[in-house]
Amino acid sequence: MMDRVIVGAIGGAFGVHGEVRLKSYCADPAAIADYAPLTTEDGRSFAQIVLTGQTKNGLTARIDGITTKEEADALRNTPLYAARAVMPATEEDEFYYTDLIGLTVVDTGGATLGTVKNVMDHGAGDLLELSVAGTSETVLLPFTQAVVPTVDLTAGRIVADPPEGLF
Repeated sequence: MMDRVIVGAIGGAFGVHGEVRLKSYCADPAAIADYAPLTTEDGRSFAQIVLTGQTKNGLTARIDGITTKEEADALRNTPLYAARAVMPATEEDEFYYTDLIGLTVVDTGGATLGTVKNVMDHGAGDLLELSVAGTSETVLLPFTQAVVPTVDLTAGRIVADPPEGLF
């Protein structure tokens, strides 16, 4: 498991005084500010996040160190990560997406189907994007209890019962 969890992304500038549009991936979108300091992939750290409002697709915020529109725009589409230690513990059958990436997926008979490359949520339910061994092809597997009855983080594997014809 990784020592950090993606919690959101900067969407660019909001106004001309350094505020940013912020997309939160948290169950409670406003909770993103509670997980500060947030870091970027390149290691930049933001110690304080102050939420200032809402937009149609997210939040607006002031982030320490960002004071101009140009600085905010330079961070457009930058993922933000929180330390795993400050994140709430998951309940049974709840997972952070980052914990699923890289797990081997096997069918109910034990045959390897692929490896989790990505987890996507487009609003209609989560999908596991699987890299299929020996090809550059990926397969989207619905991440539902019926299709994925077992996730074993300790063993590093997922047991799936994919719909007929998917593989």
